[in-house]
Amino acid sequence: MPSERALLVSVDLGQRKAAVLTAARQARDAASLRDVGEAGRESSEAVVAGGSNEEFLSGVAEFRELVLSAGAEIAGELTQRRAKADAATLIGSGKVEEVAAAAASSRADVIIFGQNLTPTQLRNLERELPGRVIDRTQLILDIFARHARTREGMLQVELAQLEYMLPRLTGRGREMSRLGGGIGTRGPGETQLETDRRRIQRRIAQLRGELESVRRIRGQQRQRREAVPVPTVALVGYTNAGKSTLFNALTGASVLESARMFATLDPKLRAITLPSRRKVLLSDTVGFIRDLPPTLISSFRATLEEVQKAEVLLHVQDCSSAMREEHRSEVKLVLAELGVREKPQIEVLNKVDLLTPEEQSGLREGVGRPLAISAKTGDGLPELLERIDEALQQDPMVEARLRIPQSEGEAIAALEAGAVIRGREFEGNLVRMAVSAPASLVGRFRRFVEKQ
Repeated sequence: MPSERALLVSVDLGQRKAAVLTAARQARDAASLRDVGEAGRESSEAVVAGGSNEEFLSGVAEFRELVLSAGAEIAGELTQRRAKADAATLIGSGKVEEVAAAAASSRADVIIFGQNLTPTQLRNLERELPGRVIDRTQLILDIFARHARTREGMLQVELAQLEYMLPRLTGRGREMSRLGGGIGTRGPGETQLETDRRRIQRRIAQLRGELESVRRIRGQQRQRREAVPVPTVALVGYTNAGKSTLFNALTGASVLESARMFATLDPKLRAITLPSRRKVLLSDTVGFIRDLPPTLISSFRATLEEVQKAEVLLHVQDCSSAMREEHRSEVKLVLAELGVREKPQIEVLNKVDLLTPEEQSGLREGVGRPLAISAKTGDGLPELLERIDEALQQDPMVEARLRIPQSEGEAIAALEAGAVIRGREFEGNLVRMAVSAPASLVGRFRRFVEKQ
């Protein structure tokens, strides 16, 4: 099936100025103002405006990657800067005519807006433009529909799509009057879109019930895991930061690694062994993105519970990206929405292999700096495992000395498998062992622990 031709429309609204700069940039600008004083205030304000332009251009590049991830061919791109959104069409009547002409001349099948459209804006644009019109949320939902593999993932995508479509049913005659595939139409399918509002609401209620069942099953599985103290460490980060590559490097798994956005949708869990011989479960989760649609956060609640229940979060960042600080702030916002911002976190700067030796040296200087690694080459992974060991508070490591009869082979074997042996001596039919081990393991054999 040939790729759809997409015309991209990006709008830079006035409110995305200094008021919406990330905390990192605000701190940087404040420091600049202190240094230059009042005389240099105008030049510093120019930096703020320039920063907003940089943010917009980064957003346009990210929008382009989203479209490519959806499998489309980019037929053309248009940008517009406005003080505020037009209530009827977002871009204004004059720009609508320009977009219509560009779509016709480029033979675009679909016009994709990099912003979210209200139901009124979507209806008006569909009436004026020669192709299908979809917005940012529809685009992201389509990518999720392409990548969903498990029944849980498919249920979550369908729920998010139907909740998005429900207030937009009225007036969507062009799209609902014909059958066919394409970006923005995958997932629930035409039959759902053509039903009346009551039937869609019933389907939404049914999906929520099925997902609640999935949530209960996942909770039962988690309770069984928690019966044996094996903590979970969750990988979080901006989409395409290299989380799946890191997951594979640490676990030896073969999860799909892709430069396309949202290649990982369904959570993966694998056990890894730390330097202390403790075992933990590592969870690979969906990547975050700026302005993540609220319907996705609510629909993927069951998936994101792995993040909420994790003991430690590995915040993976692409250190080769010029927008790393902005991406970091976006992830922090999503973590705050999930109520996990205060969890212990290890900041991991991935893809150092893409930096020059001088840039790599700068990342590694200073106490308390984020850990610089390369999941692709393995650089820094041993130190990462040590950091995870240090961050775990559940089932802490303890030092102990034990006197075990040699006839207790099961106890000796368990300690050799799950503890770091500091020393071993034989005394008649006894084995004296000095170990560093999880408290739960030492507790199993407390009858052999020497009194201090």
